[in-house]
Amino acid sequence: MSIYQKFCTELIGENGNLEKITLHYPDNFNFGYDVVDAIADETPEKRALVWCNTENEEHIFTFGDIKKYSNQMANVLADEGIGRGDMVMLVLKRHYEYWFAAIALHKLGAVMIPATHMLTVSDFVYRIRAAKVKAIICTSQNEVPQKISAALKQSGTDAKLFCVQADVDGFVNLTKAMDGAPTSFSRVQTDVTDPMMLYFTSGTTGYPKGVIHDHSYPLAHIVTAKYWHQAEDGGLHFTVAETGWAKASWGKLYGQWLVGSAVMVYDFDNFDPKQLTNIINHYGVTSFCAPPTVYRYLVRKGIPDMPLLKHATTAGEMLAPEVFRKFTERTGLPLCEGYGQTETTLLLANFKGNDPVPGSMGVASPFYHIELQNKHGEPVATGEIGEVVIVPQKEGRQTGVFTAYLDNDEQYQYVWRG
Repeated sequence: MSIYQKFCTELIGENGNLEKITLHYPDNFNFGYDVVDAIADETPEKRALVWCNTENEEHIFTFGDIKKYSNQMANVLADEGIGRGDMVMLVLKRHYEYWFAAIALHKLGAVMIPATHMLTVSDFVYRIRAAKVKAIICTSQNEVPQKISAALKQSGTDAKLFCVQADVDGFVNLTKAMDGAPTSFSRVQTDVTDPMMLYFTSGTTGYPKGVIHDHSYPLAHIVTAKYWHQAEDGGLHFTVAETGWAKASWGKLYGQWLVGSAVMVYDFDNFDPKQLTNIINHYGVTSFCAPPTVYRYLVRKGIPDMPLLKHATTAGEMLAPEVFRKFTERTGLPLCEGYGQTETTLLLANFKGNDPVPGSMGVASPFYHIELQNKHGEPVATGEIGEVVIVPQKEGRQTGVFTAYLDNDEQYQYVWRG
């Protein structure tokens, strides 16, 4: 039995489609302890993370490894004064240390702020000030430490600085600091309603907004992983996304580990779709998710045989019906689209048990009550255009939906109007 079943009750239709799912979890639910450590204690050799890079380095981490290394990192960070409620930015590209850091911060009760290494100095200044960042853990590559140092100087603030894999002036080498650190870590008391993660939106309409999710957020990705990605217990799921973007939480960590699938990570800088298919075949990837751009390239350049791949999904932009058709003709696999936002988990998708429709994002997730409404908040008729609206069926928090905008309650209340 996959551990996700401990936290939910599912109603499955005759085609294997999910009709309803209800979550149940303790008030102190914490993904680090209740999922990662629980799996590690029961099956320490179960594969969790398969990582490789463009230099032909390779590491395979078990859940026992993830528990050990996250505990070591948590101990190092705790010794540096990082604790419950502290804001910690992660700029770790696709380095495997991201997974150690994420779980360590969850265990500490600190708030993780994923950020892409492509941010400019001014981008970092804005985020550091807005979130009152206490610590930053970053890659030693791409001049990221230099940008962060400049941003701290411009912002007039201090933060504890850590980097991985190399020595950088002014930064603690976290990789070295973890060596010899205790491999056990006593459980910190956290509450499921505590903030766990802060994502900054892309800022296409004004300054980026800080989106806060609590510790129940990972459980809402059970639907993402099991019924959209169709990640399998003992399988290997590969989502193409940098860890600074919310898509990494959708496809590179929470739901996949909950359903028992390992995650495949390819650490690269320059995009090469052909190399992605080589990795799929070399490591035996069973489920794959990428933006339509990747599939367009594959259709144009030629799709190799991928005999072990069972499921393919896509999100992030419009998928042309012609790409859908040609990919399916070549592989026998339908491309299942999905849609959601930084503020939510998966809202619409072509789910398991349903026949995907080319050019369609699919149907509403059974996890939410979703309506298409007009500007007056009224449901639209079939064939009419409307906005996708989550309509909670009871008072209180809606698991999977963000709990606040950072220092902007007015905007938060506005998006929940009606």
